[in-house]
Amino acid sequence: MTLIEKARAGKITEEMRNIAEKEGRSPEYIRDGIANGRIVIPLNRNRSIEKICAIGEGLKTKVNANIGSSTDLADVNIELEKARVAEEAGTDTIMDLSTGGDIDGIRKEIIKHTNVPLGTVPIYQAAIEVVDKKGGIVFMTKDDIFSVIEKQAKDGVDFMTVHVGVTLSTFERLRNEGRVMDIVSRGGTFTVVWMLYNKKENPLYEYFDELIEIAREYEITLSLGDGFRPGAIVDSSDRSQFHELILLGELQQRALKAGVQVMIEGPGHIPIQEIQMNIQMEKKLCHGAPFYVLGPVVTDIAPGYDHIVSAIGGAMAAYYGADFLCYVTPSEHLGLPTKDEVKEGVITARIAAHIGDIGKGIPGAYEWDAKMAVARKKLRWKDQFKLAIDPKKAEELHEKISPGLEEVCSMCGEYCAIRLLNQALNRK
Repeated sequence: MTLIEKARAGKITEEMRNIAEKEGRSPEYIRDGIANGRIVIPLNRNRSIEKICAIGEGLKTKVNANIGSSTDLADVNIELEKARVAEEAGTDTIMDLSTGGDIDGIRKEIIKHTNVPLGTVPIYQAAIEVVDKKGGIVFMTKDDIFSVIEKQAKDGVDFMTVHVGVTLSTFERLRNEGRVMDIVSRGGTFTVVWMLYNKKENPLYEYFDELIEIAREYEITLSLGDGFRPGAIVDSSDRSQFHELILLGELQQRALKAGVQVMIEGPGHIPIQEIQMNIQMEKKLCHGAPFYVLGPVVTDIAPGYDHIVSAIGGAMAAYYGADFLCYVTPSEHLGLPTKDEVKEGVITARIAAHIGDIGKGIPGAYEWDAKMAVARKKLRWKDQFKLAIDPKKAEELHEKISPGLEEVCSMCGEYCAIRLLNQALNRK
């Protein structure tokens, strides 16, 4: 039985109890959410990890960190260090998006050395291998794609992005309406290039039932990818984007019926005024399925600062109901992130997630801030550092810019408003 089938049978598993305790929810709440497709727990049958997480309705907004090699930089030790830094910074999941070097070896090492759910985009590896063997992505076959999916499933991958909504009809809508940036999804582009050359439908769409069978066998959570997500705010919320979303909602229902867990991926670059509408559309068309968003990136003019841009969009998206934020680093649109930028991306996304959680009343979110308020009022610096989302940075900055000041900081010094009022009221 899959996790969904156990939930539908009324069984509360150890994973459900674990999640319920972490989330401040009842085990029955978690069971019901899984049974109805509103909550997922990404965990491959072949993998055992301590830091399992659940993604979905009424739960803390989760954060993902992307790592992975490229054709220009393929060093497994660099990727392992990024994974370590991301996990240390508090990421809930990691995705290995490797496209260079020994892709199988890198993935296996990351699985071996991480303790959070791991995701992949299988078509990356399928396409790269076909280019190496046959000379071009267009020579990829359905078997090439599915063999990689099964191989990664056997290795223990917990969730997979699959671009099942990238179809000939969806692309026709993009071509008819027109876009400035066309397609920025790498997996989406691989698929469209293949379809146009071969004049055939996307194998992941055409043979979706076979994909479901693999996911069911290994308990893979399918993350239905947004191959037509807008890559610039001028292209947001167009016909191709929403046509794909409609298809994803239909496919989600087929997967759920077969007992397979599903998430839906979303934009992307969208202006701030369209965030609420996009979240509501996904929740309506995809029957409350967990929504996984990149950013959103709400302006295109800030390369080098896109982690901040996406935190603004991510906080709003989380507030309006997004369940899972994919981090963005300062290197977005510029290059492969360093380990320091990975950490900065994770922390920034976690801040955005927490802000959203306060707004939607997630258990424990507001209380965290309330504890910080008390620590500040009482000038308890050690407590403030412990409560900070990045304790090490908070303490290091205080020691650097307020050296020797144990009770106050260098901003106000002896004229600290909090200390003066505490003294006036004889507070300790």
